Amino acid sequence: MDVLNYTEFRKNLAKNLDKVNDDAEIVIVSRSKGKNVVVMDLNEYNSIAETLHLVKSEANRVRLQSAIDEMNNGIHYTHDLIEE
Repeated sequence: MDVLNYTEFRKNLAKNLDKVNDDAEIVIVSRSKGKNVVVMDLNEYNSIAETLHLVKSEANRVRLQSAIDEMNNGIHYTHDLIEE
């Protein structure tokens, strides 16, 4: 994670945005006369948003943890594909 001041970030805007996209790097832009901001790749943001949605409810968290535990313990089922 990089922390850049606003002037540095703006001066090398294209390079900094490419780094965010290409390296999945998160950049914090510090501003002297405003609140700091985070710049991140859209795919990374969407992934975080999806994870937050999935673990929002206790029932979902329990079900997901159960599935992970089953997978880690080698419990899995194989099904044939249904062809029409």
